[in-house]
Amino acid sequence: MNDDELIGLFFERDERAVKEAQLKYGGYCFSVAKNVLGSREDAEECVSSALLKAWDTIPPKRPEKLGLYLLRITRNVSFNRFKELSRKKRGGGETALVLDELSEVVPAQGDAASEAEYNELKNAVNAFLRRVSQRERRVFLDRVFELKQIKTIAAELGMSDNAVMSLLSRTRKKLRQYLEREGLL
Repeated sequence: MNDDELIGLFFERDERAVKEAQLKYGGYCFSVAKNVLGSREDAEECVSSALLKAWDTIPPKRPEKLGLYLLRITRNVSFNRFKELSRKKRGGGETALVLDELSEVVPAQGDAASEAEYNELKNAVNAFLRRVSQRERRVFLDRVFELKQIKTIAAELGMSDNAVMSLLSRTRKKLRQYLEREGLL
């Protein structure tokens, strides 16, 4: 089933929409949630919550790319769960490290004065990523968007851990410079 058909099911309020979305995108959403939380059970709960949130928001929203929309919801739900677990001293893993790494470059979302400023920043980051090499973009997105561990990225791309860390450091530095030139930092 393609995304337009799936979104149509959401708009018709057909419960098959959730089942079909789970079949098509559940595995990818689960892997991201698990990367954030490190726990299979917590990740499954977050994916279920994300699907419910999609049910609640479609309609009125009509996402252009359903997979990315579900992934964004899953990441947000997972980050919120991570914060909750961290307060209980049960969190940890890569999430805190990745958020820390990214905070060197991009201000926290809550720091943006408005949604328009946040969208401007998001568009600038996307424009920046279109300008870098495919490998640099993949490493950056694997780390920041999917929260993969350095060693996992290195193994998948046939690189050393140090090469991945160095590439990430250079990319964050270039992103910071780009955002400064654009007047966003």
